[in-house]
Amino acid sequence: MKIGVLTGGGDCPGLNAVIRAVVRKSIQDGHEIVGIKEGWRGILEKNFVPLNRDSVSGILHRGGTILATSRTNVYKIPNGEATVIQNMNEAGLDALVAIGGEDTLGIAAKLFKAGVKVVGVPKTIDNDLYGTDFTFGFDTAVNIATEAIDRLHTTAESHNRVIVVEVMGRHAGWIAVYSGIAGGADIILIPEKPFDIEEVSAVLKKRHSEGRSFSIVVVSEGAKLMTEEKTDKDGSFILSSMKTDAFGHVRLGGIGNVLAEEIEKRTGFETRSTVLGHIQRGGSPTAFDRVLGTRFGIFAAELVEKGEWGKMAALKGTEIVAVSLEEAVGQLKTVDLNLFNVASTFFG
Repeated sequence: MKIGVLTGGGDCPGLNAVIRAVVRKSIQDGHEIVGIKEGWRGILEKNFVPLNRDSVSGILHRGGTILATSRTNVYKIPNGEATVIQNMNEAGLDALVAIGGEDTLGIAAKLFKAGVKVVGVPKTIDNDLYGTDFTFGFDTAVNIATEAIDRLHTTAESHNRVIVVEVMGRHAGWIAVYSGIAGGADIILIPEKPFDIEEVSAVLKKRHSEGRSFSIVVVSEGAKLMTEEKTDKDGSFILSSMKTDAFGHVRLGGIGNVLAEEIEKRTGFETRSTVLGHIQRGGSPTAFDRVLGTRFGIFAAELVEKGEWGKMAALKGTEIVAVSLEEAVGQLKTVDLNLFNVASTFFG
């Protein structure tokens, strides 16, 4: 078989580990591998490159993706689906391995229904893809955020400040909860649990009244207020541009700065914000993400070999299993509030 592999959506630590595994395993099984540049855009524009053992040598530890990526939505392009199928046929591609999150795999699920032989690999640092316990990239993001929180503790204490740390998490607060617990945050704010700015301020005032001179607040970029003040239609903080991507998602980022301003106004405590942004998904993946990405890639190649189309590699406990793409993109995996309750034990 001639197998195409692509990476779509945001870049993520561990992507190269998956690509490497898919290529090595597929070659071992006697197949030809073609890299598709810049995600779904690459199929639409026939941007293909051959992949072999040399192509993937030395990439395991590298962040990003050697295939590049984009947020191209096939179904926003006139005749997009038909073009993908036609271009795959003209290139002689018998099967496709799509590595991405809910948007990339959502397209894969639709293409499968249209007859494309496709399998998926789950990728998102937000860890919000349903059907898998963890996605690769998440562990790296949590480690980066935790280190940042550790470092911010010392400067917050030195200056008697409140420091707001904004981390990624559009619809799910997994990074905030995990890094907040690991970093000893005093308050954690996530999309799943709308917050009251007055209650947040009250907790901080109470801490200071008890002799604690500094505080760390970790907030997901998509955290929501209980009221509609300064929010967009789904409760998230309004951004200056409100620009959207090809999938209709507002480009988040900025809640940390707004929250810091509101806290200082209500408490009188000097407050600063740090927005980690793309730092969380850049650089080398952790050992966990390298291993998980490798296992996902091997499993995806095995799904292709067995002809189990329309499925995705998923981690369940310690095992890699197959779940349907339709199930994986059917809903988001949000934070278990029991886990959030563990974190809230240490608030204040």
